[in-house]
Amino acid sequence: QRVLLLVASDVDALCACKILQALFQCDHVQYTLVPVSGWQELETAFLEHKDQFKYFILINCGANVDLLEILQPEEDTFFFVCDSHRPINVVNVYNDTQIKLLVKQDDELNVPAYDDIFRDDEDEEEDSENESDGSEPSEKRRRFEEDVIERTMKRRQRREWEARRREILFDYEQYEYHGTSSAMVMFDLAWIMSKDLNDMLWWAIVGLTDQWIQDKITQMKYVTDIGILQRHVSRHNHRNEDEENSLSIDCVRIAFEYDLRLALYQHWSLYESLCNTSYTSASFKLWSVQGQKRLQEFLADMGLPLKQVKQKFNSMDMSLKENLREMIEESANKFGMKDLRVQTFSIHFGFKNKFSASDIVYATASLMENVEKEGPETTNFIKALDSLSRGNLDKLHHGLDLAKKQLRAIQQTVASCICTNLVISQGPFLYCSLMEGTPDVKLFSKPVSLCLLSKYLLKSFVCSTKNKRCKLLPLVMAAPMVVEQGTVIMVGIPPETESSDKKNFFGRAFEKAADSTNSRTLHNHFDMSIIELKTEDRSKFLDALISLLS
Repeated sequence: QRVLLLVASDVDALCACKILQALFQCDHVQYTLVPVSGWQELETAFLEHKDQFKYFILINCGANVDLLEILQPEEDTFFFVCDSHRPINVVNVYNDTQIKLLVKQDDELNVPAYDDIFRDDEDEEEDSENESDGSEPSEKRRRFEEDVIERTMKRRQRREWEARRREILFDYEQYEYHGTSSAMVMFDLAWIMSKDLNDMLWWAIVGLTDQWIQDKITQMKYVTDIGILQRHVSRHNHRNEDEENSLSIDCVRIAFEYDLRLALYQHWSLYESLCNTSYTSASFKLWSVQGQKRLQEFLADMGLPLKQVKQKFNSMDMSLKENLREMIEESANKFGMKDLRVQTFSIHFGFKNKFSASDIVYATASLMENVEKEGPETTNFIKALDSLSRGNLDKLHHGLDLAKKQLRAIQQTVASCICTNLVISQGPFLYCSLMEGTPDVKLFSKPVSLCLLSKYLLKSFVCSTKNKRCKLLPLVMAAPMVVEQGTVIMVGIPPETESSDKKNFFGRAFEKAADSTNSRTLHNHFDMSIIELKTEDRSKFLDALISLLS
């Protein structure tokens, strides 16, 4: 039986896909892989293949809508859904024949009880008229009255139940958030089958790191999952130090470490990385002259010569590199950056290949949303998928170069948005719109890049604004999508607060605002909080959104 794999376009999905491909290879399962970037592509792919395939595996797509409703499959078609999007649609949860959900056991789904949302319709209209032959008229009338009362009661109960059902479903579906990374779920599967390899473990680590970099999970969840993976890492990578057991240099070693929260610094210069990491650039407020001064003071405090800081990290003096982390952390604490250290993993193979998990996430995401060459979307997907294999270092290095360009573009866009006051408070949320013709605006017509930009922008705005109220607001960001068609892509992200639970209410709000104004929108993304909208409907859509959330 061949299997059809439908994989969403995000790094976590790619990692889960790599693990599953490796498992299929072990068991000689034949499969076809189709990348899908949204609901439309998912439906098209299903329609094209539904006659040849009975088994469909959906990775990071399909859990948060009623699949059977959308795809209308035959009775003998089965879906295996491994998706970190929450909340999972209730029909998918309670359908035990055609839809199988792959979920970690300790994931709290908080699904409403079956009886609260589904009920068997009793035959409301009983045939009470047929027994009217021999009985007394008074008897008949009494029975008829009882009947009417009973029916009214039943209707009333049904109305109450329906109202309660609406309320329960509203509470359950109101916020969008993310569960355990799909790559981790797949790795768990491999582990249970005793087929887990070090490479699969690395992909699980990259999948989790993707969730953290994209800000989809809380710090608490990240640290907990890192702990789970750390046990697997020590199981796979412990070695005795004596001569016989030492590994050949080409073997893979994964190591847990406390690393600096600086993007790509080992493949860049320390200076560039400090300037283009959202955490440091927002803390220093690098878009201002004052901020640039603070950065110079910071470097002086560490006692690092500018010449060293601005050259490639690989070429820095070994004497400086040895205790660089300690030096940076010590100075960062003086400058109020308490969280510059982060728990993560790195991978070593060959003599000089050392990558941290976040390097891989940035590189893979940039390859996937590469806008430089015009070509079919799938080529980017395949390149990104390939870059996750150790054998394709050239692709990975290309990805790292693209990622640096992207981070620079994000940083420059953030600086210009803040310096020209493009972030405006609309009442219940902040709003920022990129104009056509802004530098690098094409980059941000892609969802992952736009979300990264929005999160960086909100972080920086919170650091730069004096207004206490504005610090607690969520952000809606728009960028031109396809200029010829006159569409914009819009994303909503939750407030940037310490205790934020990363739950996003914009998905539902966007739907309602679009419905109430008949705006021409397309809810095509697997994340409900990203929509496409006709440019001329934008103002009425925003007005509706403001009155909805006020």
